[in-house]
Amino acid sequence: MPFRRILIVLATAIIAAAACSTSPTGRSQLAFMSEKDMQQMGEQTFSQIKAQTPLSRDAQSIQVILCVAEAITSRLPADQRGAGWEVLIFDDNAVNAFALPGNKIGVYEGIFRAARNQDQLAAVIGHEVAHVIAHHANERVSTTTATQMGVNVAQAAAGGTGTYGGQVAGLLGAGAAVGVILPFNRKQESEADVVGLDLMARAGFNPSQAIPLWENMSRIGKEKPPEFLSTHPSDEARLKGLKKALPEAEKLYAQAQDKGFQPTCGF
Repeated sequence: MPFRRILIVLATAIIAAAACSTSPTGRSQLAFMSEKDMQQMGEQTFSQIKAQTPLSRDAQSIQVILCVAEAITSRLPADQRGAGWEVLIFDDNAVNAFALPGNKIGVYEGIFRAARNQDQLAAVIGHEVAHVIAHHANERVSTTTATQMGVNVAQAAAGGTGTYGGQVAGLLGAGAAVGVILPFNRKQESEADVVGLDLMARAGFNPSQAIPLWENMSRIGKEKPPEFLSTHPSDEARLKGLKKALPEAEKLYAQAQDKGFQPTCGF
């Protein structure tokens, strides 16, 4: 079978196999990497970050972050809790946090520049945990792989490694980056906002505090590129999405409060 046809068959088979994947909000996902592979990637990345970034020695920051993270992850379904979540706090002033496949959470001390209370911190951690349980990393890797595969198919069809073929591949690669990969990331970010809102509410944190949290983030943030070239929603789009999802999250919050989920993390 000719090489270009093999690539086309492989690309078609992979996309077809992933067609049934859906996110927590019912969005179709391209996610064909195995959970074992994604977990290994997450653990390797976490190990690299630990080796390169000093850990916090601030006992109060550590206690607060661990308390909020535990409250959120303990309310996840059993299959998402796994063997537990590893949470590390880094001695770094970056206003940032992340979560990785394999149930890894990293929070930088600088997050307290934006998160002014436990509920706002829960909005950050809920958002990051949402990325993991929605398999966004798998989706990102799968989309990148499929995009590159498509570029290779187009290059082969345009004449292999010749000048014209290389030009076509370059154009398609640039177009794929803007038209396929980045829009997925914006969708993932918006989805993590909504799912994270529910996660914090189920744990007993006030979801309305996600609004001032992201307003704080916006004030801290520096000049950013236009939304259509950004991996994150614009501040206006993010706040609009959060406000739309807030009524349902507030119902979950009321239910959690009634059940006695009222975390007090000393912040």
